[in-house]
Amino acid sequence: MSAQATGAGKPKTADMHPGPGFRVRVDIERPSPETVSGLGEFETPAISDLLNRLHTMQNAISNLTDEQLTLCGTACTVKTYPGDNLMVHKSLDIAKPGDVIVIDGSRSPAGAVLGDLVSTKARHRGVAGFVVDGLIRDLPAIRAMGDFPVYARGVTPIGPMHRGPGEINYPIAAGGVVVNPGDVIVGDLNGVVVVPQEFAESLLAKLRERAAAESNYNDAVARGEFSNSWVDAILEDSGVTINGSGH
Repeated sequence: MSAQATGAGKPKTADMHPGPGFRVRVDIERPSPETVSGLGEFETPAISDLLNRLHTMQNAISNLTDEQLTLCGTACTVKTYPGDNLMVHKSLDIAKPGDVIVIDGSRSPAGAVLGDLVSTKARHRGVAGFVVDGLIRDLPAIRAMGDFPVYARGVTPIGPMHRGPGEINYPIAAGGVVVNPGDVIVGDLNGVVVVPQEFAESLLAKLRERAAAESNYNDAVARGEFSNSWVDAILEDSGVTINGSGH
């Protein structure tokens, strides 16, 4: 007797359900454009220092496009099912001009979550770029765009599926960092940092206060004017013995 005749039918375990894991949030809070652009004036090491060296993505996520292309914008977050990019396509309708779309692809090798067509569509929508905790494809064509930064773990020819599930504008994990929608993303050749939205304005003020002092110190080092007495103080406090007369 067939399964249909007995009423067994298709198993329900793979059915998709609306709610956690398959949902979209359209409206999120964002820092002011002035705060976002201000943070983009600083390199990621300076920002990372003031974030106490946390909130910095793992270095496996790097700039795969032109090395001159930096990245700065407000996070529109996307979580995809491994090997799927349905919600990446939908994020193009949700992201605002100037947003960075940050994708939690679960580091999956199952397939790319975007390629040149998605990148071209995103540029038309005013998206500032992509950060992908996963793989992309069509890299030569993305590079040929010339002005669209994409940061990711790597490249594969394997294309994605388009069936879901996934989430847009809910907290994700990317590069070992929790990213909330509305956080500020800054990327350059050093890597990617995530500035929590609630600290964006105060962090920018600290960066500007620190810039002058650091500039003076860097200029002195460039002239060869520096002392390592602070190193000796740490060693002395730690009880380190230094043998010989020169150090």
